[in-house]
Amino acid sequence: MKKEPLKISFSSQKGGVGKSAITILTASILHYKMGYQVVLFDCDYPQLSIVKQRERELKVVMEHDHYKRMAHTQFSHLNKKAYPVIPCHADTALQEAERFLKESPISYDIAFFDLPGTVNSSGILQTLMGMDVIFSPMTADRLVMESTLSFYQVISELFKKQPNNKGLYLFWNMVDGREKSPLYKMYEKVISQLDLHLMQHYFSDSKRFRKELLEIGNGLVFRATLFPPHHRLIKHARLDIFIDEFLHLLHHSNEKDKRLEKGKIDV
Repeated sequence: MKKEPLKISFSSQKGGVGKSAITILTASILHYKMGYQVVLFDCDYPQLSIVKQRERELKVVMEHDHYKRMAHTQFSHLNKKAYPVIPCHADTALQEAERFLKESPISYDIAFFDLPGTVNSSGILQTLMGMDVIFSPMTADRLVMESTLSFYQVISELFKKQPNNKGLYLFWNMVDGREKSPLYKMYEKVISQLDLHLMQHYFSDSKRFRKELLEIGNGLVFRATLFPPHHRLIKHARLDIFIDEFLHLLHHSNEKDKRLEKGKIDV
């Protein structure tokens, strides 16, 4: 009998906070570098930005000898295929995922769900409540924060009523290291008062998160669905620290994720 994967979403009430980029980076590190079996459901219909990125990457690999050799070497060594990127509708994503997982011969460890930037409809909210764990990126913008905190206070209360032990974790993204904005301390105090969990790790603002294959320069891969980020870029972006905390929180949130113990990220 196949195990049921953990269902995880990097979700936000606002678009443009980096959820899709971080979903791709996390999925690629776990699948290609850490031995996990990952599947990604792109539920942001009709944009399907991750599905379209995978299509562009396949074209790049077929047209450029460097990436073609990289792909051959990587998949020969891994002895497994690229993780699937499955298009689906946000309000029926759980049912579509269940059908895919039932028919797949592979037993997956983690299923990522990339949902639309706004989750106001009842169908999308139902999908969100079907997640095992939600990670929510935030930016220090008053409009983003007011919307995010009010929404996730409701989500947190709903999660507490679920039979399984659910987890909801917030983290800062696009942090300008030169910025001395008082908003961070102010909202961190509010987050604590609302009994929401703020991750220790944060992501600095970097154009690298918005660049795809062939755009990063120097032949180094960062945000890609077919390859993991280059080890130097993992260290520079502090992704190794993020992944360590991410996995620690999964273990803390769910008893069933003891099967996820596969060691440290190799950078």
